[in-house]
Amino acid sequence: MDWLQQIQWFGLTVLAAFFGGLIGLERERHVGLAGIRTHAAVSLGACLFGVLSTEVTGGDPNRIAAQIVSGIGFLGAGVILRDRGRVRGLTTAATLWATASVGLAVARRLYITSALTTILIIGLLSLHRLPGWLLWKFGKEFEMHSDD
Repeated sequence: MDWLQQIQWFGLTVLAAFFGGLIGLERERHVGLAGIRTHAAVSLGACLFGVLSTEVTGGDPNRIAAQIVSGIGFLGAGVILRDRGRVRGLTTAATLWATASVGLAVARRLYITSALTTILIIGLLSLHRLPGWLLWKFGKEFEMHSDD
């Protein structure tokens, strides 16, 4: 195995960690459940598994990708909490799952797709800060209770 190729694979994992870290930065700044380190590690791990399944094993890379999807689903389930009748952590779990897909996209060398997906995820996570978001989300119910 060529050492230059291994350095290239390392570069892929660094790029995946960077994209995951950007997503985690948004989560850490506004929610605090799973932040930069968690999202970067999920994306990096998914990328490395993707590279290994494609380049090293010579087997079916789709099998590894399927296991990443289910494994991250298990990780995300641990983030979901029930607190006083409310369910918390669904967005964080979904974000971890989507971040793994960014890492896999980097592993498959889909650089533009992974970069644009990172931007899209961050944009989706930022929707709640848009003016009028609560009014759109809650409608008249929010207007009636806004003075409380």
